[in-house]
Amino acid sequence: MANFSLQDVKSLRERLGTGMVDTKNALVEADGDIEKAVEILRLKGAKGNAKRADRSTSEGLVGAVDNGNGTATMIELACETDFVAKGDKFVALADVVLAAVAASGASTVEEALAADASGKTVATVIDEEAAILGEKVELRRVALVSGENFSIYLHKTSKDLPPQVGVVLGYAGTDAETARSVAQHISFANPEYLSREDVPADAVEKERALVEQISREEGKPEAALPKIVEGRVGAYFKQVALLEQDYAKDNKLSVSKVLSDAGITVSGFARFKVGA
Repeated sequence: MANFSLQDVKSLRERLGTGMVDTKNALVEADGDIEKAVEILRLKGAKGNAKRADRSTSEGLVGAVDNGNGTATMIELACETDFVAKGDKFVALADVVLAAVAASGASTVEEALAADASGKTVATVIDEEAAILGEKVELRRVALVSGENFSIYLHKTSKDLPPQVGVVLGYAGTDAETARSVAQHISFANPEYLSREDVPADAVEKERALVEQISREEGKPEAALPKIVEGRVGAYFKQVALLEQDYAKDNKLSVSKVLSDAGITVSGFARFKVGA
């Protein structure tokens, strides 16, 4: 006769989110020992993790927090399906991971995975929960932004899903409303750098060579090429550098002008989009 009750099965399922059959079989194998059954289920899930290692993770969520010490942390936690991404267990896992990563001050995925989370590493916590969720779960990206103040903007692309786009804007100044508006602009415009001076020189030269080649192939006059090329390089800066971009809410203004008028100086930013 089984040394466990239906209540034991129910409690264990609620605790781990496992299926009825797997839960019952684990309790049978453990002879009713709840903690032993937990280990059996986790071991079974861990073996599944190895099989899922090569699967793609195109869903998930973005989370961010002001660390209260002049830094803010943002993470992207990825999974395989939107079904798991919107589940309470995955969202709770993301909260645990974000808190641990923020507390550690990690600025890279490697540092974050090694961070402590109640006596375990973040990597172990993720692996254990992935075993229960039945999907590949990975910490894909981590950002640590410095600043006097922060505007954190998390955007849901679907009301049924957790945030899919996240922006952390570090800044000095007191106009929080404008800072939030610029954070929203970043979520839409997706700049790669803060200013044109931050764009790597080799990237600029590569772009200059490309637009020169295009201009020549278009038959532009040789004498006009320098001006045409510089104009097109300027357009490139407006695409990739935040301060050069046209402001999303009023394209007659540059982001630089909007910030200047608001007395805001940006110290840095990060933008994540799930799966991108």
